[in-house]
Amino acid sequence: MSDSIEAQVGAALSRVVNPRTGTDLLSAGMVRDLVVSAEGRVTFTFLLGRADPATLVRETRAALKAIEGVAEVKIAVVDPAGPAQTTHQPPAGGAAGPQSTGMPAAPQPVEFPNLGRVIAISSGKGGVGKSTVAANLAVALARTGKRVGLMDADVYGPNIPRMFGVYERPPVVGGRIQPLEAYGVKLMSIGFLVDRDAPAIWRGPIIMKVINQFLRDVAWGELDYFLVDMPPGTGDAQLSLVQSAQVSGAVIVTTPQEMAVGDALRGARMFEKVNVPVYGIVENMSGFTDPATGQRIEFFSSGGGRRLADELGVPLLGQIPLQPGLADEADRGRPIIEAAPASPAAVALGDLAVAVAREAAGRSMSLPIITQ
Repeated sequence: MSDSIEAQVGAALSRVVNPRTGTDLLSAGMVRDLVVSAEGRVTFTFLLGRADPATLVRETRAALKAIEGVAEVKIAVVDPAGPAQTTHQPPAGGAAGPQSTGMPAAPQPVEFPNLGRVIAISSGKGGVGKSTVAANLAVALARTGKRVGLMDADVYGPNIPRMFGVYERPPVVGGRIQPLEAYGVKLMSIGFLVDRDAPAIWRGPIIMKVINQFLRDVAWGELDYFLVDMPPGTGDAQLSLVQSAQVSGAVIVTTPQEMAVGDALRGARMFEKVNVPVYGIVENMSGFTDPATGQRIEFFSSGGGRRLADELGVPLLGQIPLQPGLADEADRGRPIIEAAPASPAAVALGDLAVAVAREAAGRSMSLPIITQ
């Protein structure tokens, strides 16, 4: 590697400014152990404090990759103050009982700066339209020009392949799985890798291995939002995700009736216990307005989403109305926001994307010691 390339690397690092301090990375001493190899590999340790924006890592990587001759950039991100003591673990000294004492200590989650905001789309029970919301939210964000990935973590019932009309097996290039893409969204699902009729009879360690592989071994590239469609409930997949990656926040999907709301409340409390902020509530199937008469009909009761949001002290991010044909379009692999963008459900889902982006921009996670 020529001296000129090394000089370009140094110059690029000196042009990246930490907005918190107003100083560049080199002057601030945020870069340690910098090595530029003869093959064009750049490696260094990045000292990133909890008050510093995590986007600095992505900005730095992009600046270095733009240099001609730089083939690879590896950054080990370290918090100089040490690990956060409670990140993604139950608070010490919490309420007595199995919920506060029976959970094993969580591994230190890893930051994946290239994934942008990692957002879990979750629900307390099945059948509330969680995957429909996740799929359309991903497409809505992509339609605004954002780089979006969607990981289907519902290993027991992966629906994302059907909802996007994508079924082929993803290729492997250079030892990394290449995500499939539809409607501007990068996709990965266990449904791409197993037969459609194969039952998923998997224990917790296998689920954790699958989620880790999807996070680490898939070539997601640089994203702004990384949505994770979770299985219903509060089981192995949820814990595996928050123990494996720094989750920026969770969106809880419910329907209006009290049974769904009660289950969704337990799902939200689970994220609170592991210190993942709940961005807000989405009330799906909130009602149907007869286009002929204008009369609104509440098939599944009403107000459950608002009551849940009030109880948790979080926003009601959106109310998605029932709409004829929505399920049929999903079965055809066409999210409603693409198939009928002017329809009431699509408009509500577009508004939901704006609300989620607003919440994500206003929240930040404490940063532990990280290696990548």
